Amino acid sequence: MKLIGLASDHAGYELKKTVKQWLDAKGWDYKDFGTYSTDSCDYPDFAHPLALAVEGGECCSGIAICGSGEGIAMTLNKHQGIRAGLCWIPEIAHLVRQHNDANVLVMPGRFIDKATALAIMDEFFSTDFEGGRHQARIDKIPVR
Repeated sequence: MKLIGLASDHAGYELKKTVKQWLDAKGWDYKDFGTYSTDSCDYPDFAHPLALAVEGGECCSGIAICGSGEGIAMTLNKHQGIRAGLCWIPEIAHLVRQHNDANVLVMPGRFIDKATALAIMDEFFSTDFEGGRHQARIDKIPVR
């Protein structure tokens, strides 16, 4: 497993600590782009560096967390090489990998518990992209 990038705002900071424990238990390397506390901050300040690292190949994928997951997902998806999927149940994590080849997992820090986050990460990282008819759809996503 290659380097996984992490990003959160203040509302996602506590859940990001759980993510780090999960990654440590798996022996997977990660780079944390911030934030590093629960002090109020702006999610784009951390989402953009994560997106650039995934786009540039420094990180193979990412995990991002904000309060609802929406703001950080919107920011990440502004980048042409990012397919960030907002997941609140494991089944969504499965589908964003299988059908959408998501390269950043986004979770809503204020709306899921730790057990759900663990199940979501298990599903996201164990599901392969199906390709086929889905690849043609993926190819239509970037704005050219």
